[in-house]
Amino acid sequence: MHAPVNHRKTAGSALMRAFTLALLIACAITGPSVGPARAADGDVTWTVRTAPNGYGDDRSSYSYNVNPGGQVKDAMVVANHSKTPLRLALYAADGYTTDTGRLDLITKDKKSVGIGAWVHADRDSVLIQPGKTAQIPFTVAVPANATPGDHVGGILTSLKQSDDAAGINVDRRLGIRIKLRVSGALKPKLAIENLHVDYSGSVNPFARGDATVTYTVHNVGNAILSARQTASVTGPFGWLRTEAGGIAALPELLPGESWKVKLPVHGVAPAVSLAATATLTPLLTDASGSTTSLTPVEATAHGWAVPWTLLVLVVVVIAAVVGGLLLARRASARRKLREDARVRSAVEQALREDHTRNTQPRTTD
Repeated sequence: MHAPVNHRKTAGSALMRAFTLALLIACAITGPSVGPARAADGDVTWTVRTAPNGYGDDRSSYSYNVNPGGQVKDAMVVANHSKTPLRLALYAADGYTTDTGRLDLITKDKKSVGIGAWVHADRDSVLIQPGKTAQIPFTVAVPANATPGDHVGGILTSLKQSDDAAGINVDRRLGIRIKLRVSGALKPKLAIENLHVDYSGSVNPFARGDATVTYTVHNVGNAILSARQTASVTGPFGWLRTEAGGIAALPELLPGESWKVKLPVHGVAPAVSLAATATLTPLLTDASGSTTSLTPVEATAHGWAVPWTLLVLVVVVIAAVVGGLLLARRASARRKLREDARVRSAVEQALREDHTRNTQPRTTD
């Protein structure tokens, strides 16, 4: 096991940083809804932070390397800043990446299969007097058949309250992130799936238009990964290349998670046939906080960029040419028919005259 990273200098800064992190994953469950929401300002009257021990005196979160079947013992400190006693529920939950790219923890009514199932506090709830703190020991027990790689979740404090004005029950949560790397072969890998390119042109058939490149990034490995990404659109044979600009890096994706990407590419020539190429450079962060760039992943898809107004114009021109040729052919055919009729008439007339001369009686002197 290795001690977590992010060491600081004072316990005061640790408290403030832990409090800020806790607020980021605070959420409220209202009525029958199971979707998380942040607690409003002033609603949370307690803080949570990591306990100082052999893993570090100043940690913003928990981070461990553990062998399958191994255990870790640690603790969380909870402080009551209100003027009344505070009873909080305690439990652990698996983590996931939200649609905004932030880490959140699943609600208690959902089943955890990783961190949420492996972390156990020494009690289910705690009563803290006004202005006091309580240290909550917990154990991380990793199953012998745990999958190697990264697992993320957190340990939570929860307070359920009724909101009489709104007529609902509110569940406010504060927790601390737990990142666990189970020993074994680490296989970081991202895949680009469902790559598409669509084109939108203008009325002017020679003006450049906009393309939209969409794809899904799938973390198919067993390590937490973010990535730098680039995308470009080219015409036939790689000509008329246009790069997508201002692309943000991907958020960290947990193993098995997917992230949908939609990138506008401006100033694309209507080159009839387009090729969109997306490239990801996976970024792996180790226990010390250092980030390593891995081998880029690339995918290409093809689409159409047809200048419809130009196509209509070409069709009209072709139709006019074909129509002209047909009319000319018909006129030529009519002329030929008239000439053939004239020749036949002349031949018939000549034959009649010759016949008349041959049938008239001849006189002799």
